Amino acid sequence: MHETTLTTPLIAPYGAWQSPITLDMLVTQSITLSDLLLDGTDLYWLEGRPAEAGRFALVRLDGNGVVGDVLPVGFNVRTRVHEYGGRAYAAWRRTIYFSNFGDQRVYRADGRREPRPLTPEQPLRFADFSVDPARRRLICVREDHRDEGEEPINALVAIDMDGDETGGQVLVSGADFYAWPRLSPDGDRLCWISWNHPNMPWDGSTLWMASIREDGTVGQPKRVAGGADESIFQPEWSADGLLYFVSDRTGWWNLYRYMEGHGEPLCPLEAEFGRPQWTFGGGTYTFESPDYIVGTYAEEGAWHLFRLHTTTGERTNLDLPFTQLAMPLVTFDNQVIVLAASPVEAPAIVRIDTARREYQTIIRSSAVDVDPEYLSRPRRMRFPTDNGHHSHAHFYPPSNKLFAGPEGERPPLIVFSHGGPSSAANDSLKYSVQFWTSRGFAVVDVDYGGSTGYGRAYRERLLGQWGVVDVNDCVSAARYLVEKGYVDENRLIIRGGSAGGYTTLCALTFHDVFRAGASYFGIGDLEALARTTHKFESRYLDRLVGPYPEAADLYRRRSPIHAVDRLHCPAIFFQGLEDRVVTPDQSREMANALAGKGLPVASIEFSDEGHGFRKAENIKAALGAELYFYGRVLEFSPADDLPVIKITNLD
Repeated sequence: MHETTLTTPLIAPYGAWQSPITLDMLVTQSITLSDLLLDGTDLYWLEGRPAEAGRFALVRLDGNGVVGDVLPVGFNVRTRVHEYGGRAYAAWRRTIYFSNFGDQRVYRADGRREPRPLTPEQPLRFADFSVDPARRRLICVREDHRDEGEEPINALVAIDMDGDETGGQVLVSGADFYAWPRLSPDGDRLCWISWNHPNMPWDGSTLWMASIREDGTVGQPKRVAGGADESIFQPEWSADGLLYFVSDRTGWWNLYRYMEGHGEPLCPLEAEFGRPQWTFGGGTYTFESPDYIVGTYAEEGAWHLFRLHTTTGERTNLDLPFTQLAMPLVTFDNQVIVLAASPVEAPAIVRIDTARREYQTIIRSSAVDVDPEYLSRPRRMRFPTDNGHHSHAHFYPPSNKLFAGPEGERPPLIVFSHGGPSSAANDSLKYSVQFWTSRGFAVVDVDYGGSTGYGRAYRERLLGQWGVVDVNDCVSAARYLVEKGYVDENRLIIRGGSAGGYTTLCALTFHDVFRAGASYFGIGDLEALARTTHKFESRYLDRLVGPYPEAADLYRRRSPIHAVDRLHCPAIFFQGLEDRVVTPDQSREMANALAGKGLPVASIEFSDEGHGFRKAENIKAALGAELYFYGRVLEFSPADDLPVIKITNLD
C-alpha cells in the first residue's frame, strides 16, 4: 500500500478502508508457537506453519544460540488423542520421542539417522509423554482405537525406548480418561489425573499417586485430591520429591502442595492458576528451586507472572508489559522462559531476567510489521446481561490512521464468539482481529458465561444453559455497544468456530439482532453432535444441555436446524471435510435450510482440513470469502481485490 503524508484522514465507508494488513500477510508471515520444553541447555518448541500445509515443526535453540528444525520436513509433530492433541513429544539427552500426525506412531530421532518408529502400524494414538530414563521407557497416555465400532480405550502405558511392537505395556487403566503422568525425581513414584464420563477435566477430575514396583508395574493407587466436583490441573514433583498441583476446590484454581496426607494451599487468591485442559500439557507453573515457584495466574482475564516462596507463601508479581502468559520454564541460569503476548505484541517466546525485570525475545509468532497507528487497542469491557449478571469482553474500535468513516455514521460491529465453549478470549495482538478493525469494523471478543478465567461459578453459568447464556451474553454485548453509541445497530454481525459457531447460529436463529453471520465448522443440530462426536466430548452435552437421549426434546429446541422458520438473515458457512468433531453434514444442512428459505447464503468447503483450518491457502480463502460476503450483504465495496464467491439467493 502506498503511504501518504495526509494530515486529515480520507473519508470512506466503514468496511471499505484500505488496510496494510493483507490476507497474504496473515498466512505467510505468521506461525503458532506452543509446547515449550527444556532438555539440559536446549530449548524446544513447536511451530505450526500455515505455509507448510499446517505442519507442526519441532525447533531447537541449543546452548550455543543456534536455532534450527530438529526433524525432516516429512514429519508433523502432532497427536490426535482427544482429537485436540497436545504434548506430542519428549526430549532426553538430545534424543526426541514424538507422535507423527500422518500415522500416529511414536518415533525416535537422535539426529544421526532418519527417525524410526517405536510403535506398530495399528490404530493407536499417544500423547503426554514423560521419560523414565532408569527403565529406558516412555510413560504416556494411549488412546486405543483397535476395537472398531466401540468407544476407544484410554490408559497410561509404558513404551520401550528401543521399540515396542505391542503398542505399550498398560500401567493404569479403568477410567475413561487420563492426563499428566509424571515421575517423581527418584523415579519411584508416578502421579496422574483421571476423569470419567460425563465430566470434562475442568468439571471434575482426580489426582492419584502410586509407587512403581521393581518390575516397572504400578502399585496400588492412592487418591490425593479431586473428585466428581473438583477439577485438578498440572500435578508436578519438586526437586525434593514433594507433589504440587492446582485445584479449584474453593471455586478458584489455586496452587496446593500434598503434605502429611492432605493438600495445603500455597497462595489463596480469587484468581485462576489453571486452564481448561482442551489439550495436553500447557502448564502454568514450574520450579526455580525447592524453595521457589515461578508461575502465571489469571485475574479478570489478564495473566500475571509471579514468584512464590513455597514455605512462607510470599508472592512477588513481576511487572512486565504482558497480559497473556503461558508455559513458564526456568533455565539452568534461573532465567524464566515463557510464551507471552500483549495488546501490542503478538505471541512470542521470551527469556526473562527476573532480577532485572528485563526480557529478551527469542522468536515471534508473527513477522508482520505494521505501523502501530493502524492498530486497534482493546478495551476491557464488563457489561450487564440477563438475570442480573455481568459478563466480560474485549472491545476493539475501528482504527486506521489514513481513514475515517462518514460523519454521523457508526461502524458495523463483528461479535466474536470463541470456541469451547469452556475456553476464553484474550487481548493479545491478533492480526486476524486487526484485519477487520483496520478496514473499519468494530470487534467485540466476548467471554460469555461459561468461559474460563473468572472462577468456577462463572464457568458453571453455562451448565444446562448452552445455547442460552452464551447467546444472551453475545447479544447483550452488541446491545451494550449500541446503547453506548459505539456501533451501528443495523449492521451487527456475529461469527464463531465450533462451539462458537453454534452460538453464532443460535443468535441468528433465536434473536432478531444480527444482520449477518459466519459459522466456521459450527453446530446446527445438537442431537447429531451427541450421536456422532468423538469420545472426549461425547458426554460433554450431558452437563451443558442435559442427558441424551432423555432430554432429546430440549436438544431439538436448542438446535437451529429445527427452528429455520425463525432464521431471517444471511449467513456464510465454512467447513473442513475431514472434521471428526463437527461433521460436515452439520454445515450442509444449515446452508441448505437457508437456501430453501430464499435467504442469501454461501458455503465454502475444504477437502483437506479437519476441525480448525491450518493450511495457508485455506485460511486466506476463508477470510477473503467472509469479507466479500459481508460486503455484498451490507452493501459496501471492500478495498481488497477479492475472489468472487457464489452467494445463493443473491447472485
